[in-house]
Amino acid sequence: MAVVVWIAEGTWPACVEAARAHAAQSAEIVLLHVTGTEVSGVAHGAFAGLLGRGHPKGQHQGGGWGSDPGTRLEDLAADSSRQLLRAAAELLGRPCVQVARTGRIEREVVAAAEGADLLVLARDGDRTHLGPHSLGPAGRFVVDHAGCPVLLVWPGAAPAGPPPPAPPRHR
Repeated sequence: MAVVVWIAEGTWPACVEAARAHAAQSAEIVLLHVTGTEVSGVAHGAFAGLLGRGHPKGQHQGGGWGSDPGTRLEDLAADSSRQLLRAAAELLGRPCVQVARTGRIEREVVAAAEGADLLVLARDGDRTHLGPHSLGPAGRFVVDHAGCPVLLVWPGAAPAGPPPPAPPRHR
């Protein structure tokens, strides 16, 4: 059995705990962290465009004047990803594979879960209410497009009470 656990900032401990509780001891567990490219892409574009005018071309060793800030952001994101995966592996407390990917987060998660027997992820939307809004756009995409069963967990205690009433249906 192959279990993919989506490690995302702020919600990963609940996902790791769910994998510990629900994955068989013999299961191969893959801890997956995906770094989006939006922020570094904007920095690359800004540097290449308006902000890059008049700056010496090329990369500079020290990351100083004339260096593309997008590259520095990518390096920081990669370090953060390694730290999160290391912490998740430590919490899991058993052998696992750590995978760091970069790209459109929701698409990378779906691609990484291809062929898996289970995908574990946490709710990424409004965590103060029960119901469909407890999934954000990325989580909704993953739940809708994953080609394997999905275990969806609350990244803390689930809110009390019934979900808000559904809007009236028009015919």
